[in-house]
This record gives sequence, structure tokens and C-alpha cells, in this order.
Amino acid sequence: MAEGRRSRRGTTERTPLSRERVVRAAMTVADEKGQAALTMRAVAEPLGVEAMSLYHHVTGREDLLDGMVDAVFGEIDLPSRDTDWQGAMRHRAHSARAVLRRHPWAVALLDSRSRPGPATLRHHDAVLGALRAGGFSVPMAAHAFSLIDSYLYGFVIQELSLPFSGPAERDEVAGAILREMPAGAYPHLTELVTEHALQPGYDHADEFAFGLTLILDALHPDECGRA
Repeated sequence: MAEGRRSRRGTTERTPLSRERVVRAAMTVADEKGQAALTMRAVAEPLGVEAMSLYHHVTGREDLLDGMVDAVFGEIDLPSRDTDWQGAMRHRAHSARAVLRRHPWAVALLDSRSRPGPATLRHHDAVLGALRAGGFSVPMAAHAFSLIDSYLYGFVIQELSLPFSGPAERDEVAGAILREMPAGAYPHLTELVTEHALQPGYDHADEFAFGLTLILDALHPDECGRA
């Protein structure tokens, strides 16, 4: 059914199609079915239009992906100017992880576009600006940005591939693995599961925070970079 609203005469008025609506519809398709299911017809259907109508707003699938990636960057909190560089990088990394968990298809696409949109450029400029304001030279800011994002993307990819999505499923999967292992065969793995992963209050997100802190503590701004 076409999206729209009721007029005073009781007829349905179609909500005008726009690039933003097309991109958001495409993101919903990708969120629910994966990037492989992203076709112009699949995007057009929930909008209540024919696929050809989309070409008035995007030139094709690649342009659609450009818009989707830019929208994802637009959802990530920019580094705050009201805290130090470590606090800014930490907040931005946690925000990015949350966004990528909402859009699992995006992690493989974020740095793949040759025509970055305004939200992407604004995001990258803000991250570099926070590092430069924190005393990093241009080369060190580039190293820090690359290191943080390599860890962030890698963690999210690993996290999305885990065979559980919450504490209850985690306990069930870990318990099943323990029951199937021969007694005494893998003592260190058993120790890890029983004394760490299955302990009350354990949250896999803590692993992300731990690794991020190690990285941020290892990075040191060079004061000469302020020039």
C-alpha cells in the first residue's frame, strides 16, 4: 500500500517521494534482509511506487549505496568538543558500534565509497579535528584514526558473527559447548567459560570497552602537532 495521509475530503494523498525517503527505505530493506536483497524493486515496494520512480532520486544501486553509507555516518555521534580527545574518541567509538549493530550490512561498506556524502565528510573532519585539537600531528592523527577504526570495525564484524544475541542465548550456547566437551580435555577453555563468560553481570560489550581503553592509553599526542 502506498504511504500517504488522509486529506480533508477523505482521500489518500501520497507522501512525495524524495531521495531521503528512498535511502531510508533501502536501509530498512538491508537491515531486515541483508544487502544482497537490496534491489530497486525491493526498495520501491514499501514506498508504494514502481521501481522506475526511484530513478528520479537516485541514479542506480551504487548511488543508493552512497546515500545509505552517508546516512549511517549521519547517525554516529560526532566527537564532543566539551571533553578531552580520549573522551571524544571513546564516545564516538561507542556510538559507532551501536549504529553498526543496528545496520549490520554497513560495516563492510563504510570506507568503500569513492563519492562520500556530506555526513561522511563532516564525520571524518570532526574526528580528525578532535585529534588535532588534542595535540596530534597530522600523521599521528591519521595513525590514531586508522587504528581506532580498525579495532572498531573488526570487533563489530566478530560480534555480529557470534552465535548468540543476548545473555540468555549466550548462556545456552556456552552451556551446550561445555556439556559436549570431554571432561578435562580443554581445561583453560572451560575455566574461561565458567569463571568469566558465564558469571553474573558479564557483558560482551565490556570486551569492547577494555580493548578501546588499551588503544587510547597507548596513543600519545605530540604537542608539536598543534602547529
